[in-house]
Amino acid sequence: MKVKRKRRLFTIILTGLSGSGKTVALNALEDSGFFCVDNLPTSLIKSFVDLCYRTPTITKAALGMDVRERGFLRSFSDTVSAMKKRNGVEIIFLEAKEDVLIRRFKETRRPHPLGHGDIKKAIHDEAKMIAGIRQLADKIIDTSSLSPHELRKNIINSYSQNKVKALAVTLLSFGYKYGIPHEADLLFDVRFLPNPNFIERLKPLTGTNKKVRDFVLRQSDTSVFLERLYGLLDFLLPLYKQEGRSYLTIGIGCTGGRHRSPAITEEVRKFFKRKRLPVSVVHRDIG
Repeated sequence: MKVKRKRRLFTIILTGLSGSGKTVALNALEDSGFFCVDNLPTSLIKSFVDLCYRTPTITKAALGMDVRERGFLRSFSDTVSAMKKRNGVEIIFLEAKEDVLIRRFKETRRPHPLGHGDIKKAIHDEAKMIAGIRQLADKIIDTSSLSPHELRKNIINSYSQNKVKALAVTLLSFGYKYGIPHEADLLFDVRFLPNPNFIERLKPLTGTNKKVRDFVLRQSDTSVFLERLYGLLDFLLPLYKQEGRSYLTIGIGCTGGRHRSPAITEEVRKFFKRKRLPVSVVHRDIG
């Protein structure tokens, strides 16, 4: 009789100095397919791992742990030892130079978990408190010279099964008279193009109609605009991917959002399809 082998759960314990980038790293792990929980009380860790272990869809989990949960310091070694008996466990320890940590706390205006007063003393005290945990770490990352985007890229490149993720693009046509879409990362104004709204046969139609699209696209300014827009996007897209973006929303607006912007948006969709990037289109103001 064959004995069914129990599956193993790969777990990362993410810890380190406050201000060293644990939130950024934990978010990057989540984007890499990990089921993540931050600042979980030590008493609940076993229950959390058991729950993940019994859920077939969860194969990777990550726990953010630091001095905010004081019990973590007392029982860290025992907790890790218990987890390693049945699962793969890796400890990532983040740290940064003292002057960098001080600058980050001042920039964010957030208090250090160990106190609201002397930041320098709090950093020293924390380093002493978790020195033993640092010795147990499988990987130590000094984030002093890393931007949040670089740290995110570091984590994703190390732990994502799909190292290169396609940038998902949303194209959004809209009318300026109804307000600018706040979710847009890039905005382009096409109100300089001739308006089909003033042509009687085109006014009842929308930019998704072939007659309107043909009218908009045959304008000489349209071809120049699209050529330059595509050049700009060719320049920006690799930089956005390098930054670690997983999605990008591009708004294209005209006066009412019914004719010019939908027509241009539908044409720009073809550009992203040629790039084989996932693209979706929303015509916000076509009723």
